Amino acid sequence: MDRRALILDAARQLTLERGVVPSLNETASTAGVSKGGLVHHFPSRAALVQGLALVALEEIDAAMVTASAEGRAAETWLRISVPTGEDVALFRALAIAHSAVETPGDDVAAASREAIARWESMIQDETGDATRARVIRLVGDGLAANVIAGIELAPTEAELDALLDVLVRRPGRDGP
Repeated sequence: MDRRALILDAARQLTLERGVVPSLNETASTAGVSKGGLVHHFPSRAALVQGLALVALEEIDAAMVTASAEGRAAETWLRISVPTGEDVALFRALAIAHSAVETPGDDVAAASREAIARWESMIQDETGDATRARVIRLVGDGLAANVIAGIELAPTEAELDALLDVLVRRPGRDGP
């Protein structure tokens, strides 16, 4: 694992343990690198938050690319939009930290817009319908936002299957 990845892994673990994105000093200590080594990759806490968010985007993107190649982009989007376990705590901490450090022209916002357009396009290619793809993407966004904000619990497997049946028209199931 390269030094940058080691630092991000340490920051992620500390974020999960504490519920907040850690300081640069805590991150450097946990990663076993000098503060200068950390600052070389992440010159500020804002840069560390952005690094964590970009890694999360990369992970989702990899899952969506794989799913799209298998004809499962819509289903995968809805399933990965429901954070569970540690992911809920991580996304809550990132949302709080990111809103506190976001600046105009933020790399994460631009990368998010590009990724969302890519993912929605994958869903559209699968469904053949731009409006349906947008609705599926927005339903996933809403599921994620409600769980992260603590508004409601993640849907059960049966509830998620029912949404998929309505939104995706899964083969072998009754649907619109």
